[in-house]
Amino acid sequence: MTTTTTPARPLDLVRQIVVLSAVSFMLISALLGTGFLGGTSVENTQSGSLDSDSTYLAPAGPAFSIWSVIYAGLIAYAVWQALPGQRANPRQRALGWLIALTAVINGMWLVAAQFWALPLTVVVIVLLLIALAITFRVAVVTRTPRDGAVDSVLIDGVTGLHLGWVSLATVANTTAWLTETVPQEWGENPAAFGIPVLIVVGVIGLAMAWASGWRVTPGLAIGWGAAWLAVGRLTEEPQNTAIGVTAIVVAAAVALIPLAVAGLRLLRPQGD
Repeated sequence: MTTTTTPARPLDLVRQIVVLSAVSFMLISALLGTGFLGGTSVENTQSGSLDSDSTYLAPAGPAFSIWSVIYAGLIAYAVWQALPGQRANPRQRALGWLIALTAVINGMWLVAAQFWALPLTVVVIVLLLIALAITFRVAVVTRTPRDGAVDSVLIDGVTGLHLGWVSLATVANTTAWLTETVPQEWGENPAAFGIPVLIVVGVIGLAMAWASGWRVTPGLAIGWGAAWLAVGRLTEEPQNTAIGVTAIVVAAAVALIPLAVAGLRLLRPQGD
């Protein structure tokens, strides 16, 4: 566990409480989004536009189980950062507020899906993507070798998974909105737009890995989603072999290339 001799400030305790509150709000929103608290499950909101079979770029249903990992990681982070030893940690000061912001926006997306119009869900998820990109960048530049394994997993790892998954989810959400708004004839050749979009997602995933010193979690999350997108297009409706095969290639590239580079860096350390 990372320790610090920097004196604590009153705002440090406020930050810890805000993080706990933000994650709690996110979890309550998630329970609402699953229908556990009486709300409508996300796949049934917006007239089914957010369901796994609503568009050609929606991952199959099991892909969304990654949220359980992300939520568990954020819960663990919220508890860990609230410990007295983390109160004055400079890295917590740099990242706590940002992680709290991402948790709040995450919860707001679930609220938007329940009660707002579909275009507003796109606005919220884009804001979440921007907030996560900033948070992950700060996590990368503030990371030092002495920060330890717990810090690496609960900050870099969880934020990277969150960012990677939301990157793909933004594409799916935006496609759901466009499917509802553009002329129907635009969708007569789905591969013409689906393949380029997936290639762009793959390039973005590799760019994230490169810019972050080959952190693997964003690519793993994108790869997970793209793999299940492939399953959806190859085995479920709406089917499209070209999009499915492209998704397989993208999934392999964004997941395996960063893992390979990270493995080589472990064999030939270049510094954290």
